[in-house]
Amino acid sequence: MKLQFKHQKFQADAAKAVVDVFAGQPYLTPTYMMDKGTVIKKQKVKGVDISDPYESKIYDTAADFTGWRNERIVPELSDKLILEHLQKVQRTNQIKPSDKLEGRYNLTIEMETGVGKTYTYIKTMYELNKHYGWSKFIVVVPSIAIREGVYKSFQVTQDHFAEEYGKKIRFFIYSSKNLEEIATFASDSSINVMIINMQAFNKSVDANEKLESGKRADKNSAIIFRKLDSFRSRRPIDVIAKTNPILIIDEPQSVEGAATKKNLKLFCPLLTLRYSATHKSDSIYNMVYRLDAMEAYNKRLVKKIAVKGITESGSTATEGFVYLESINVSKEKNPTASIQFDCKGAKGIRQKNVTVGIGYNLYDNSGNLDEYKVGFVVKSIDGRDNSVEFLNGIKIFAGDVIGKVSEDQLRRIQIRETILSHLERERQLFHKGIKVLSLFFIDEVAKYKQYDEDGHPFNGIYADMFEEEYNDIIGSMQLRAGDDDYIHYLDAISAHDTHAGYFSVDKKGKMTDSKLSDKKEGTSDDIDAYDLIMKNKELLLDRDPKKSPVRFIFSHSALREGWDNPNVFQICTLKQSSSEVRKRQEVGRGLRLCVNQDGERMDANVLGNDVQSINVLTVIASESYDSFAKGLQTELADAVADRPVAVTADLFKDKVIVDAGGNEQVVDGDTAQAIYFDLIVNGYIDKKGVLTDKYYADKANGAIQVAEEVADSHDSVINILDSVYDSRAMQPENARDKNVELQVDPDKLAMPEFKALWKRISPKSVYVVDFDTDELVKKSIASLNQNLHVPKIFFKVETGAMDEIKSKDSLLDGSAFSKSKSSTYDSSKQIRVGSSVKYDLIGKLVGETGLTRKAVVAILTGIEKSVFEQFKFNPEEFIIKAAALINDEKATAIIQHITYNVLDEHYDTDIFTEPTIKGKLGTNAMKAQRHLYDHIVYDSTNERDFAADLDTNTDVAVYVKLPDSFYIATPVGHYNPDWAIAFYEGTVKHIYFVAETKGSMSSMQLRLIEESKIHCAREHFKAISNGNVVYDVVDSYQTLLEKVMK
Repeated sequence: MKLQFKHQKFQADAAKAVVDVFAGQPYLTPTYMMDKGTVIKKQKVKGVDISDPYESKIYDTAADFTGWRNERIVPELSDKLILEHLQKVQRTNQIKPSDKLEGRYNLTIEMETGVGKTYTYIKTMYELNKHYGWSKFIVVVPSIAIREGVYKSFQVTQDHFAEEYGKKIRFFIYSSKNLEEIATFASDSSINVMIINMQAFNKSVDANEKLESGKRADKNSAIIFRKLDSFRSRRPIDVIAKTNPILIIDEPQSVEGAATKKNLKLFCPLLTLRYSATHKSDSIYNMVYRLDAMEAYNKRLVKKIAVKGITESGSTATEGFVYLESINVSKEKNPTASIQFDCKGAKGIRQKNVTVGIGYNLYDNSGNLDEYKVGFVVKSIDGRDNSVEFLNGIKIFAGDVIGKVSEDQLRRIQIRETILSHLERERQLFHKGIKVLSLFFIDEVAKYKQYDEDGHPFNGIYADMFEEEYNDIIGSMQLRAGDDDYIHYLDAISAHDTHAGYFSVDKKGKMTDSKLSDKKEGTSDDIDAYDLIMKNKELLLDRDPKKSPVRFIFSHSALREGWDNPNVFQICTLKQSSSEVRKRQEVGRGLRLCVNQDGERMDANVLGNDVQSINVLTVIASESYDSFAKGLQTELADAVADRPVAVTADLFKDKVIVDAGGNEQVVDGDTAQAIYFDLIVNGYIDKKGVLTDKYYADKANGAIQVAEEVADSHDSVINILDSVYDSRAMQPENARDKNVELQVDPDKLAMPEFKALWKRISPKSVYVVDFDTDELVKKSIASLNQNLHVPKIFFKVETGAMDEIKSKDSLLDGSAFSKSKSSTYDSSKQIRVGSSVKYDLIGKLVGETGLTRKAVVAILTGIEKSVFEQFKFNPEEFIIKAAALINDEKATAIIQHITYNVLDEHYDTDIFTEPTIKGKLGTNAMKAQRHLYDHIVYDSTNERDFAADLDTNTDVAVYVKLPDSFYIATPVGHYNPDWAIAFYEGTVKHIYFVAETKGSMSSMQLRLIEESKIHCAREHFKAISNGNVVYDVVDSYQTLLEKVMK
């Protein structure tokens, strides 16, 4: 897999904000004569080399010493003019204008975790180069974790940016062992980037100061400040400083102490750009762009957060241990509960997972453990509030743990809940081609992996727990319709193979605990662990069980910073209760939007309004939902503390708004008052200036009204209102709260309007297709001759050799090998791959098209020889494409020749009560008033909006989203209409309507086979209802009204 990257407006806006500050700077690419230095010959005394061991390489005296540097800001671009540019940029981006330039020149960019901060500053480099010719950049990072992540980002985006800008960035990690990289940094004319870890640089400065004062220090640490024979007696720091580099500081709040600020000046930077999601309030210099946590969430640029809490209550030794996993509401009358409790076995006490009903006695089923003797019999199970009550009066809710709970029991529960959440999400996304990953953070490697005296590995306690719980859950999974492929996928992966550990490795290859580099933050700088994480990033996203069976990952809690895999959907921290981890840091590793098997990011461009239905990060917490959510909310509120909390007239004053024609206007005091007054009149703000539910409802429906004075700048006004802090916008979802099962409303079922509707639409039918097979054969032959184009399979053979190993990195990235010859062969020549595979071409096409063998033979013998010969070039592609073209012709024939006849059979109303239809409130389900069920489960936002309109319109008597078991037989497969609707008599012309909802009404956007099914449905309803039921395709409630009024 290769990750794909898209052009996103917010990233372009962030880059533009930086570029616009320096508007007027000419495009210049100046050269200069680099310091040639002096070549010092090796020193030998009595034949012994006494040269400095760190100064081993002699440079060619004929080297070219032309250097390329960033041109300084031209004198015409005065500080006053730059400040004016800065203030204009800030007003455009709804940021309070700076009173003065804070340094020459410091700019701050705030970007929320997971939205592509590194991508943004790489894009900014390209834009600065494009506009002004600046080409020397130094990226300063606080840790090895971030350094490795940044380096990986440069690698994976290289082709993407090269395609856009026509050039590649040359990038490297600073190392005292590769000083030639610094010489190239100065002498190369392309965009050059040096990535440096600030901790290491500060150590270099400290070592140099000690050496200069005569104290002992590691000379190698200070090599960047030393005059070296290997560097022609020049200091590397001087060579860098001459280029006037632009500094990009990644996570400055972790970098910029007093010493760092002083040391960074040694680079003589042209300007400094600071990028972070969490800048310190006293270190924000001239902010030009802000995309904080609230805005990222509102713009659906990150995953939605759900929390699965575990609540300990009544933890006394006199009560029995019971954990309520979930309530299961099904088509049976009584709900059941999945619980865990202690059970006495032959080898001692173990935890037992079981699904129970009313009357289940824990004492009898635990091997008569005394702790369950008093009243631990299930009295009631309530699916409405997810609770179980025992005869002894104890009532517990889903996620509750009572009794004596050990540390191991709590961790086992967390592991089990993570697996359950994983499988639920995986099942949902399986047919969308999205690999689901779960991430466990632990404190000790020994809990995951241990080693015997001979060094052989064996499972730690958490690995054993995982495999036991995984096998138990998989063994009791209930099959659902359409799950066959998913079950085959699960069967192909064993519990042992589906988990892996990503840890630091010692010299003997054993996993080992990471050393903390930052004890306060609890983070580590283990190079090998991060290398493993980054190298396997794309492999982990591959869903092929043979290539990548790993779906559950155990990693050291100190390695949090290094994890940014986009397909992490569950995060579980198996930590000691005393460990203090910031919740925002905990969820930050899983916020990136996921990608599919093509590496395409599943964002709003692909999924529309459903982006945060697919992209949900579930945190399996070791505390209650309320506790975790409150803590996370507090941290998020702190992160956006500078946002206004109420709407006032001053909120709009001096802001830049833009009308539909792109004209800018600075809001004056009178206009600000007019906007504010209009918001009050429309009921959008209350007395305290807090945005009301009416505002959010109108905004969701695209019905916001603004003051007449700024009507043309409607969107700009809403953008300003979006800057107001709203705690509801980032409220994490309770993962246990919103499971609903649809219940048929018996009153609706008994309504005369529904009975009349059902009487008209319940008859079944049979179809007859009276088309001429010879005509279909002729049309298929013509279509294949014209449209069947099968690509040949090509094989590329490349020959190369490894001439020189320059570094470890060149081995890892393959650049140590140089290609010397390349040849291409196609499958029609002498090479045959898999030539022993025999294809039953006729049988395959019969199976794919439903035609007789005679008809298929007639088609194949009728097509041109050159068309048929494509089969041997690529048999599988030939079969797929030929079948599709034949089916299209078949569908066209059906539309022209099909008729339906009514049968004596009818669908029974049991089809509404037999299936179990489940949904999740706020995700794909909502409450309903006029629906046959108490809720609606919808497949798209278009369906949701359509149902909401049906539900609120007083002309509608009753409606139902038809279950899958209600279908119409067609020659191209079963067809399930979406909706059946009954209007009150006298309100519309056509009282009974069956609707298919589509996002587009354009027939060109519907596939031919889908059009055929819709045509069949029209013919079916004509036949069974004598015209009393109207069937049609609609894209909104308004379209429906137009149809029923005709």
